[in-house]
Amino acid sequence: MNRAPQALVDTDQRALAQAVGEVLHYLWDPIGVAGVPQARDEYDSYVPEICTLLWQGADQATVATALREIARQRMGLHGTDVLAEQAARRLMVWREVITR
Repeated sequence: MNRAPQALVDTDQRALAQAVGEVLHYLWDPIGVAGVPQARDEYDSYVPEICTLLWQGADQATVATALREIARQRMGLHGTDVLAEQAARRLMVWREVITR
């Protein structure tokens, strides 16, 4: 049974959102809550913004900049550059895997 094109898009969008949520929580994690099960949704509000960038074809530098700006402007955190770069690099891989 073949899936309709919209079903493929919806499935890809859900898969990317899940991957982004996991990368933000377990890899980016600028406030250090990855080991706290109750905080699994801590970064969920940023998932749509990052997914939009990825769907629009943003490069790694753009995604890393967005993550740094989220940490600085919305969380008041500095010194998250390495975390942002690592997360952006992993997100590029996930986008490639999901959109193949």
